[in-house]
This record gives sequence, structure tokens and C-alpha cells, in this order.
Amino acid sequence: MSRSAGRPRIVLWRHGQTSWNLESRFQGTTDVDLTEQGLFQAQRAARLLAALRPDLLISSDLTRARRTAAELAALTDLEVHHHEGLRETFAGEWQGLTNSEIRARYPEQYEAWARGEPVRRGGGELSTEVADRAVPVVLDAVDKLPEGGTLVVVSHGGTIRTMIGRLLGMEPQLWERFGGLSNCCWSVLGQDTRGWRLLEHNAGTLPQPVIGDET
Repeated sequence: MSRSAGRPRIVLWRHGQTSWNLESRFQGTTDVDLTEQGLFQAQRAARLLAALRPDLLISSDLTRARRTAAELAALTDLEVHHHEGLRETFAGEWQGLTNSEIRARYPEQYEAWARGEPVRRGGGELSTEVADRAVPVVLDAVDKLPEGGTLVVVSHGGTIRTMIGRLLGMEPQLWERFGGLSNCCWSVLGQDTRGWRLLEHNAGTLPQPVIGDET
């Protein structure tokens, strides 16, 4: 992925594995640390992402994201700028519960969310509110990039989904159509004359050039 036509690029990188990921617990804004495997994932991914020669590195201020970002910072000598706005969705009473516990305790709320309705899960944030706080942080960082620069954003699966949906101009009820990100995988957005485009999703290897009829 070489720098092309002076257009910026955003790499949205999910944090490494935590114990709550393994237990299928809704983390939300709960500050859960990485497992040893999560740290290994961050180190492996950082070696790959360093090859993109990022110009700016921003991160959620939660520990699992901070420690993931620190691995890339160590390889690139970039300063990490931490932002509360990049945290995962606050989900109130759902936080700390497993998926089966949520479905058992909050069946109507869960079913409404599964149908794509706007739901304050556990009394927490709407997905649109997450995008409202996260996307401006990212766009402000993009404005600071050099021509054709690359921004790496270390955040969380749910928050990254909302950012992709908002930046692509999609209606909020369609955002859940994006599959989830595996731990320490990333999605890549590039900009052209029509706006932002999704170039890679849930990637764990360096992207390859796309050769086709429209390139």
C-alpha cells in the first residue's frame, strides 16, 4: 500500500486479546488488561504495521488499547496520543456480562438491538453517540497528517464499526453489517475524490494492491 496521489489513509486497529474476550464478556468501558497472548498479538501486528511507515498514532485511553499502541510506538518512535473519545461503547448494566447472560436478563433489549433498532444497551450509549465522539478525534488527526500520510487508530471493535459506518456515509442501521474485527486485526480506509472508501477489513496481513477493471 504505497502512498498514492497525496491521499490520506486511516488504519483502524483493534486491541489485543483480553481475558474478558476469552469469556465472551461485554467489556465496554471496563478497563481490562491484555492477556499474554494479547501482548504477543500486539507485538506481531506492530511489526507488520510499522512497515506502512505511519505518520501519526492515536489510541483509546483504556489499558488494552494503550498497551497495544505502545508496541507500535516502540518500533516507530511515534508518540501515542490517547483519547477518551476512542473508548469502546459504554453499555451500562451489560458490562461484565457474558452474551448468554445478556440474552437471558435483557431479552427484549437484545432482540431489538439484533434487529438493528437504536438501543441503549444496558442503559448506555447509542452507536450514533459513539460515532459522534470518536469520528471527530480521527478527522482532527487526519488534518495533521502530511500529504499522503497514514494514521493508525488503536481502538475497540464496536467503536471501529461505528467509525467505519459514519466515515463511509452509511445509515446507522446498516453499521452492524460489518463483520467484527478479530483481536489485533485492522481495517483500512483510503480517501479519493468521492470520499472515504473501505480498502481492507479485518486484515491481519499487509494489504496487496487491487488489480481490476476499475483501477
